[in-house]
This record gives sequence, C-alpha cells and structure tokens, in this order.
Amino acid sequence: MSALQPLAPQGAITDVAGIEVGHFTHDRRATGCTVVLARQGAVAGVDVRGAAPGTRETDLLAPTNLVDRVHAVMLSGGSAWGLDAAGGAMRWLEEQRIGLGVGPAVVPIVPAAVLFDLYLGDLSVRPDAAAGHAACAAASTRAPQEGSVGAGAGALVGKIFGLDRAMKGGIGTASVRAAGFTLGALVACNALGDVVDPDTGALIAGARREDGRTLLDSRRALLAGQPPKRLIPGSNTTIGVIATDAVLTKAQAARLATVGHDGFARAINPAHTLLDGDTLFALGTGTSGQPAEMMLLATMAAEAVAIATVRAVRMARGMTVDGVRVPAASEL
Repeated sequence: MSALQPLAPQGAITDVAGIEVGHFTHDRRATGCTVVLARQGAVAGVDVRGAAPGTRETDLLAPTNLVDRVHAVMLSGGSAWGLDAAGGAMRWLEEQRIGLGVGPAVVPIVPAAVLFDLYLGDLSVRPDAAAGHAACAAASTRAPQEGSVGAGAGALVGKIFGLDRAMKGGIGTASVRAAGFTLGALVACNALGDVVDPDTGALIAGARREDGRTLLDSRRALLAGQPPKRLIPGSNTTIGVIATDAVLTKAQAARLATVGHDGFARAINPAHTLLDGDTLFALGTGTSGQPAEMMLLATMAAEAVAIATVRAVRMARGMTVDGVRVPAASEL
C-alpha cells in the first residue's frame, strides 16, 4: 500500500452561509462533542438509518410535526451520556436569546445524536452540558478542525474482527457548489465497518490483519466465511449533518437526510449494520434565496457526505490508551 498523501482542502460545512461549527475535546480522555449552529434557524430533517441509535428531538423533525426550525444540532461522544451536551447548547443559545418564541420564553431547538466511544480510558469522563456549552462558545464560521477532535476524538473504525484490530476514526467535513447552491457535510465516523475511497474502492482504514500493519478488507473476509467478533450492541455509529443554503421545506429536508445516507454507503463497508446507529441530519438555511432543486441537491449531499467520511479517518491521529495502540490511516 502506498503512503497516503496530504489532503487538499475539500471545503467545509461552514461554507454554507448561516452555519457555524464548534468543537469541545476533553483533555482527560479521547471524547468530545461538536455543535453545528444556525443562529437564524434552519429548516431541518433527519434520517435514522442504523439499528442502534442514540438521539434526541428526532421525532420533532418529522414533516407532519409542528416545529419546522432548529437552532443547532449536537453531535457527541459518550454514548447516551453524551446527550447531555445538547442541554448545554440550549443554555448557551438561551443566553444569546436565540430560540423558538413561546410566550415570554425562548426555547432553543437542539436535536442531537451520539456515538459510542467508551472502550478506552476513564469511562466516567464523557461530554456533559458544560462541554456542549463550551462547544457553542467556540463556534465560528471558519473551517472546523478535522480528525481526532470533538465528536470524533474517541471514534474507532473497523471493529468487526475485534478492537485489537480496529483503527482510529474521527470527524471530517466537505462542501460542494453547483448551480448557485452550496451544500456541506460534517461527519463523525465511528463505524463498525471499513472506510473506502468511493471513487476507487481502495481501502483507507478499517480492520487490520493479525500482523497489525496491513488492512484485512472486512467485506471480503465476511464473504469468505470469517466470523465477526461479538461486540457490544450500539457501540458503533456514524453521525453527521448536511447543510445547504437552498430554501427547503421540512419534507425536502427529510428527503435530503435520506439520500445523504448514500454517501455513508459509498464510503463505509458494511454500513447501516445492526450494531451501528447511523444518523444524518439535514439543514436548510435558505440564505441563497433559491428554492430547492432536489435532484441536484441529492447528488451534492451524497457526494459531500462521502468525502467528509473519508476525511474523518484520513485526518485522524493514532492514539495509545492503557497500553493499547490504535493507529490512524496515515500510519499504515
């Protein structure tokens, strides 16, 4: 396998006007959270495709339900504990007087999704409300840092044949522009499966062979009859956010989240397994003033999600915890 070359910038979700991103990364354990802010509100949809999700406020986003705008989306490590980070985002938004006006009150709407990163280190250290508040305070329109930060700090990929053969996951972002629209994606990849280059099919990161230095190819190994290791249900998940400046309805946002999962399927193999909780949100800021051209936006969404997923692992850094070395793609 040839050495990976440094990646050229592929844009970022913050290229979409009205979107900001902030990370919080713990200094005591590899975990953290990442917030996508839409201070002016964004029409939102979601598609929960994995069989073991950890989510908050997803029912609210159904096209038949009342509230049609959100003010942030929180992605977090810490498994179900990490859902607390959304409460911190709500508090920060309330302090800025951002939210849904309900009589004299302002109620920020903050859907969330979490991934499981409790395998290594002190499990009592996980993102909480203070972490979510700090992520919001750090948010900006600059291109966010990628790799082993925020919600991707403790992410692992390629766990089908055991943790001792897994590799480092992370968080990545990308954007695509076409016909006057901008669409970006932010993905925290903690997949059970391998990550592949969607253009060539070449393996980038995933389960390693017993020598620890080369990639196994989980798809071929499974089809050849190699049995997977028994793993904790719900301990794998790829979560993310799509954002566009197109003017969307809630139904269109929901459809954009659905087709965005095609990007997961292109870059992760296998994807959407019984042990993954894959969840993807879609936001429409409407700042372009242009009504959605859904065929084009669907193509852009899948492309941006696939690129962001690849960047999540290629920008990650390896780590050693409790004497266990988890290498990154750049090390092989």
